[in-house]
Amino acid sequence: MTLEEVVGSNSTEKKMETVSQALEELLVAAQRQDCLTVGVYESAKLMNVDPDSVVLCVLATDEEDEDDIALQIHFTLLQAFCCDNDINILRVSGMRRLGQLLEEDTEDSNGNEPRDMHCILVTNPPVKALQSPALQDISSFCEESRCRNQWVPCLELQDR
Repeated sequence: MTLEEVVGSNSTEKKMETVSQALEELLVAAQRQDCLTVGVYESAKLMNVDPDSVVLCVLATDEEDEDDIALQIHFTLLQAFCCDNDINILRVSGMRRLGQLLEEDTEDSNGNEPRDMHCILVTNPPVKALQSPALQDISSFCEESRCRNQWVPCLELQDR
């Protein structure tokens, strides 16, 4: 391994960690401001009605979801729609951490199905645009990824 490879991989890991933290901050802040839409179906409905309000689309999966063909088809359609409407997209693994952040029970003791968190949209509030350093960091990361021909960058959220 060359010095450039060692230094490059270390800075990439730090960048990913920074973007992961920014995503966590953004999701919590957006939830407090009632600027989150959670669920594949709910997200598709919102993007059909008001795509200009969406600033970020988070597509979340874990290993067990990779064989879910229907989910992968939904993701493909959502990604195409986001690309057509200049909406930043992130693929995220770590559903348990997402549940912790959004204070969702991944297992419901009442027998109810937990909320579908495979797609999460961050939207602008109706009055004033959402401005946060976390959103700017994520937008920059998405733009840098597109410049490297990685249209849907991937992040891994770590359990805490």
